Amino acid sequence: MPGPGAFLVGEEERREVEEILQSGYLSRYGSLDNPDFKRKVATLEEMFAGIIGVKHCLAVNGGTSAIMASLAALGIQPGAEIIVPGYTYIATMSAVIAVGGVPVLAEIDESLTLDPDDVRRKITDKTQGVIPVHMLGNPCDMDRIMKTAREHRLFVLEDGCQALGAGYKGKRVGSFGDMAAFSLNVNKTITAGDGGLAVTDNKRLYERAFGFHDQGHIPSLLGVEFGARTILGLNLKLNELTGAFAIGQLRKLDRIVQTLKVKKKLFKDAITAGGIRNMEFRKINDPDECHTILTVLFRDARTARRVSQSLDTIPVADSGWHVYSNMEHLLAYKDEDGNRPYRCHMLPQTDDILSRAVNLSVGVVDPGIGASFGINILSKDQEIQRKAKMFVDTVKSIVD
Repeated sequence: MPGPGAFLVGEEERREVEEILQSGYLSRYGSLDNPDFKRKVATLEEMFAGIIGVKHCLAVNGGTSAIMASLAALGIQPGAEIIVPGYTYIATMSAVIAVGGVPVLAEIDESLTLDPDDVRRKITDKTQGVIPVHMLGNPCDMDRIMKTAREHRLFVLEDGCQALGAGYKGKRVGSFGDMAAFSLNVNKTITAGDGGLAVTDNKRLYERAFGFHDQGHIPSLLGVEFGARTILGLNLKLNELTGAFAIGQLRKLDRIVQTLKVKKKLFKDAITAGGIRNMEFRKINDPDECHTILTVLFRDARTARRVSQSLDTIPVADSGWHVYSNMEHLLAYKDEDGNRPYRCHMLPQTDDILSRAVNLSVGVVDPGIGASFGINILSKDQEIQRKAKMFVDTVKSIVD
C-alpha cells in the first residue's frame, strides 16, 4: 500500500517515460550534441534543488544511498559518533554503520521526532554529527537542533525521506542542515518506485557526494574520466527512466501536499468533534508539514493496543524496522570490540511515547509504520467522515 504519489500516477509520468523509451538512451550521462540524450536525471536535479531552495542536488538510486553519499561527502571519520533518533527507518542507522560511523540513539519527544534536549545530552568528544529525521512528514525542531549543532561544531544531515514537501519556519525541510537526503520509494510523498536525492548549498560537499555516487567522478553530464579524484566511490547512479518518472511526479508535489492538508484537517476536525477523553494528537513542530499521517497519543499503552486491535492495525511501538527495539539486525550488531551497543528498552521515553501512539493514514497507507487504518489522497468527504466516526466510536467503546 503506497504513499500519495503512487495513487496519482498518470499521463504526466507516461509522457516523460515515453520520451526516454522512444530515444532508447538510458544513461544519466551523455552529450548535449546527441538529440537522443534527454538529460532527465540532470533536469530532475535542477528542479529539485529549486524546490528545496538549495544550489545543488544529486540524484541517486535510493534514499539510503542519498544518506550514505551525504555522510561520505561530510567526511565521517572511522568510529565517529552520529546522533540519530530511536524512531526512524533502519536505513538511518545502517547508512552510518556502512560508512564507518557509530549511530548513537537518542530519544524522541511527542512530535515523534528527535528530542533536542536528548541530543545535547548525547554529545561526547567523539560526536561528529546529528541526523534529525523529519519523521512521518513532521519537521523536527530545527531551530534548537541547529543551535546545539553549531555550538558544538557538529554537521547536520537532515533525513527528509518521509517529509518531501514539508516546511519549517518558511523554508523547505532539507535547506537547514549541511546536507539533506530524500527518498522516492513507493511509500513516500512522491515516488519513482525507488530513488533518492541528496541536496546541499555547499559546492565542495556536492562534488564529494557526486564522486561517492560514481567511482570518484567529478560532476559532469558526460560521465568521462577527467581530473583528479578526491574520494573513493561506489555506483549509486540513477538512470534516465527513473529520472523521467520522478519529474512527472515532482510536478504534482505542491498539489499533493495541498490536497492532503485539506483532507487531514477534515479528518482531524471530525475526530476532535467526537469529544474523545484522554487522547491527544502528536505535537506538530510546524503547520507546514506533509499531512501524510495523523498520529494520536493515548494515556496508556493498554488503550492504544486495544484501539489498534479493534481497528485491525497496530500501535506505533510494533511497527517493524522503524522502532529501534524491533530492529533485530541492529540489536545483533557487534562493534569492533565485539560488544553489542544496542538493546531493547534503552530509550525509555521513546518506548513510552510509541507504546501510546497510533498512526492513522492520510496520504501514506503503510502497515509497516502502523498506518493501515484511515484514509488516502483519493478519499472523498463522505468516506473521511465515515472513517472518523468509526475511529471515534471504537475509541469511545474502549475508554468510556
